[in-house]
Amino acid sequence: MPRTVDKEAQRRIVGDALLGLVSERGLDAVSVRTVAAAAGKSVGAVQKYFSGKDDMLRFAAELVGERVEHRMDAVDPAGSTGEVLRELVLATLPVDPARRAEAAVSQAFAARAVHHEGLAAVQRETDQAVRTALAGWFEELREGGRLESGADCLHLADAVIALADGFTMRMLYSPGECGALVAALDTALARLVPVE
Repeated sequence: MPRTVDKEAQRRIVGDALLGLVSERGLDAVSVRTVAAAAGKSVGAVQKYFSGKDDMLRFAAELVGERVEHRMDAVDPAGSTGEVLRELVLATLPVDPARRAEAAVSQAFAARAVHHEGLAAVQRETDQAVRTALAGWFEELREGGRLESGADCLHLADAVIALADGFTMRMLYSPGECGALVAALDTALARLVPVE
């Protein structure tokens, strides 16, 4: 009887290996061969699940997005607006080794998307989904009287995303400053979000 292979599980194994490789050695170290070796698989086995490097990067970016989404979904919405927003942003930042690997892949993917329209489209789709969800949360807060009535929810969402992107980059190249950067994040969020 032929053995049944769980294609999604195999893709996740390769995706995890790619995340680790990018975190340890950078995007330049990623190839089908190096990812296959990191995953403990043959090049042919990896090629069964991915058409090439861009396909692996796209999947890894989706995997990162899924993990961030799970962390954000786990944030308890019962706290104060400031506390919840802080936890939502922290869910996206590279504050531990696993999140650092995820952020390194996300940044590499974004940089590659500058010159690759297919990857840029995936990046724009992800950004729009985050923007829409965050702006929707701000609108709920505004309607519930927990945010200033005149607050522009889309602009606030864009500002929070830009803030998170900037802190992510700083934490990637200055990992020893994470504590100070989280303190700076707290200051920035307290001034950015006009809570009533």
